[in-house]
Amino acid sequence: MRTAPTVSDVLEIRSSEDVVRVRQRVRAVAVEAGLSLVDQTKIVTAASELARNTLDYGGGGTVRIELVAGPRRGVRMQFEDQGPGIPDIAAALRDGFTTGGGLGLGLGGAKRLSSEFAIDSTPGQGTRITIARFK
Repeated sequence: MRTAPTVSDVLEIRSSEDVVRVRQRVRAVAVEAGLSLVDQTKIVTAASELARNTLDYGGGGTVRIELVAGPRRGVRMQFEDQGPGIPDIAAALRDGFTTGGGLGLGLGGAKRLSSEFAIDSTPGQGTRITIARFK
């Protein structure tokens, strides 16, 4: 059951500076949600990785950041791009898989750091990844 957000921001991801802004905004919303320092760090780390992927692999895009209120307080984000998409999501989630020069820990790591994780990607049309972390 999804709880309705009480605050929602949409940020553009077009540069490295935007990745920093995403991190800062996610931390502020996580603090407002009352997440512990450990949970703040986890969700900011996941958001940073996904924002970087949106920029590097998706050619840029957006993130919607929501403060979730109700029985479960937390933060939910939806990253979207119109990039090349991910042809094999299962492979992309495996540690060590990379199409770039990284360690291949990004998507799987973001999933492990989140309370919720969903990915929808169509080759040639882009990718949407939704994550959340709750108290």
